[in-house]
Amino acid sequence: MSIPFLKGHGTQNDFVIVPDPGNALDLTPAAVAALCDRRAGLGADGVLHVVRSAAHPEAKGMAADAEWFMDYRNGDGSIAEMCGNGVRVFARYLQHAGHTTEGDLAVATRGGVKAVHIAKNGDITVGMGSARLPEGDVTVSVGERSWPARNVNMGNPHAVAFVEDLADAGDLRTPPPFSPPSAYPEGVNVEFVVDRGPRHVAMRVHERGAGETRSCGTGACAVAVAAARRDGADPSVTGAPATYTVDVPGGRLVITERPDGEIEMTGPAVIVAEGEIDAEWLEDVAR
Repeated sequence: MSIPFLKGHGTQNDFVIVPDPGNALDLTPAAVAALCDRRAGLGADGVLHVVRSAAHPEAKGMAADAEWFMDYRNGDGSIAEMCGNGVRVFARYLQHAGHTTEGDLAVATRGGVKAVHIAKNGDITVGMGSARLPEGDVTVSVGERSWPARNVNMGNPHAVAFVEDLADAGDLRTPPPFSPPSAYPEGVNVEFVVDRGPRHVAMRVHERGAGETRSCGTGACAVAVAAARRDGADPSVTGAPATYTVDVPGGRLVITERPDGEIEMTGPAVIVAEGEIDAEWLEDVAR
């Protein structure tokens, strides 16, 4: 009466990994939230539910291109389209479990099939697709202060605000207000960004459904895209790739946007523990 799990992180964005190749587990929002509870559960920013694409109704159409589906859940139990750090940790798990080796693989997500490369030095690069830049002015606020923000969609929504000091972001325990409400009808991830040097920035983030996290992969990509546009380094205009180093509280990511719009994210991913979840406890908290 136990369910295997692992714990991993990518630049300290941490996840409970639940291998379930046949999609036999009913991971309710309440069960996911209980697993991610840092006092009464295992503690994590989210859950990586590892399922074969052919076994999941949302991924069957991608099964020919990617054997494995990352059924990602936010820490509050809600479903998310994508998680960049999560994809790297997901790939590290597949390597750890012997499902893949160093080199290239494909991972199915709700944001589409992602190309992944596991390097010999341990870093993992994920093809994050291209960014969409919805039109319209957006503003984010903390207390009485407000900043203009760049609307960037990486398969999930982001509002990127450049500030003078990362402390301007406040405690980020609650979602920073934004306007207009129509810009993000399902909520938004908000990044506060400062410059550290040429093509080098640092960020803090409030992830919807999780609060402030130590890192956000899609957020780092959104920040790099917004910074390139601000700096006049749009690769589609210059014809040259734009690479930004993005420091997050949990480490460092390197983001490259190519002239064709494709974005690659490179960073670490670590498995730190394995264990078993008491099935009766999970069934009880899942109600």
